[in-house]
Amino acid sequence: MPLHPLVSEQQIRERIAQLGAEIDRDYPEGILYLICILKGASIFHADLARAIRRDAYLEFMGISSYGVARSSSGEVKVTKDLDISIENAHVLIVEDIVDSGITLSYLTRLLQQRNPRSLAIVALLDKPERRQRPVDVRYVGFKIPDKFVVGYGLDYAERYRNLREVCVLEE
Repeated sequence: MPLHPLVSEQQIRERIAQLGAEIDRDYPEGILYLICILKGASIFHADLARAIRRDAYLEFMGISSYGVARSSSGEVKVTKDLDISIENAHVLIVEDIVDSGITLSYLTRLLQQRNPRSLAIVALLDKPERRQRPVDVRYVGFKIPDKFVVGYGLDYAERYRNLREVCVLEE
């Protein structure tokens, strides 16, 4: 399957630095958790954490709604929950891509029940045309067209995660 670059490594690096500065400005104090949604957001999560200058805690959750398909199944399940309490803390959900919104609308409802001080989403990529459920994404790296993308943590059947850029995967 041919790959076509969509967002370069340099563009990603520059935008993550900007996002880190915005987060530092918006969260000057208090406990801040960066919750990585595994596996896709892991590379973005690590780079974003390094771009944030203030103290932040790194946490991980596993959520599944895709399996090996190219689109969400609509059924969301938690495959790995948090190991900590987020009560009274600032929480940023770090996601690789916002597509249908099904997974993130479920996740925000779940985490809101745990009484964080604040809860927001930071996503590397956003495909607003594909939205099936409303999701408020506070920090967006790049808005992209409705194409199937891989690289920089995003995969197709576990392949392509290690690409340094985001590419469109053609059939």
